[in-house]
Amino acid sequence: MNDKFALPVIALFVVSMVFAGITMPISATGNGAPSGKHYNLNLIGKAKEDILSNDSNGGHRIFVKEFGKSKIYLTKGETFAVLDADATDGNGGLFQLPVPENQYDEEGNYVGEGAYQIWIRPLGKPHTSGTIAACGINDLGEEICSLDKVTLQRDTGKGKQKFTNVSRQLTTVLFDQDGDPTTDDIIRVDIFSDGFEGYLWDYDNEGLKIVQLRFYPIT
Repeated sequence: MNDKFALPVIALFVVSMVFAGITMPISATGNGAPSGKHYNLNLIGKAKEDILSNDSNGGHRIFVKEFGKSKIYLTKGETFAVLDADATDGNGGLFQLPVPENQYDEEGNYVGEGAYQIWIRPLGKPHTSGTIAACGINDLGEEICSLDKVTLQRDTGKGKQKFTNVSRQLTTVLFDQDGDPTTDDIIRVDIFSDGFEGYLWDYDNEGLKIVQLRFYPIT
C-alpha cells in the first residue's frame, strides 16, 4: 500500500466533513495550533534517570531522557491520561488515549483523522532535535516501528516555534508486512488495531527539553 494520493483525498475529505456539518478544529494564527478544547501533554527531557519514585504520578507530563531513547507505552481508554509519568526508569511511561478511528479510502490509504487530531512543537535550546515513532509489538514481543516518523527540530532562528499536525504519524504504524525490502508489502494500521499485541511511542531525544503535544477531539 502507499499514500501517494493522500493529500488530494484529504482535501476532499475535509470539504465533505464541513458540508456534513461535522466540526473540525480550525487552525489559528500565532503558534499554528487549532483553537478549541484540547488535552495538553508535555514530554520533559531530563539528564537524570528514574525521576519519580511513584510511577503512577500522573498530571499532564511524562519525563523522558534528554539524550537517548525512551518508550511511552500506549493503552486504550475513553479519555486522555498519563498513567505512568516516568519513561526514564527503564520500564517506560504509560499514556492512555482513545481509539483514533482514522479514515481510510477503499484501497486502504490513510486520508484523515477520525476521533481526534494531535499537534506538536519542540521547545528549548537551538540545535536540539528528536524523533518519535509509533510502534507495534508483535506476538514474539518484537517492536516494529513505523517508517512514518515525527521529526522534531528546534529552530535556530528568533521566531516562535509552530505546532504541526502529527496525527497520522502518532496514531498509525506504517511497516513492511513481510520484512522483505524487495517486495512491495507496505501497510498502515491504526494503533489499537488487531495487527499487533501492543503499541508504544519510541522517542529518540537529542537534547530537547520540552516537547508539547495537544490532542483535539473532532466532534
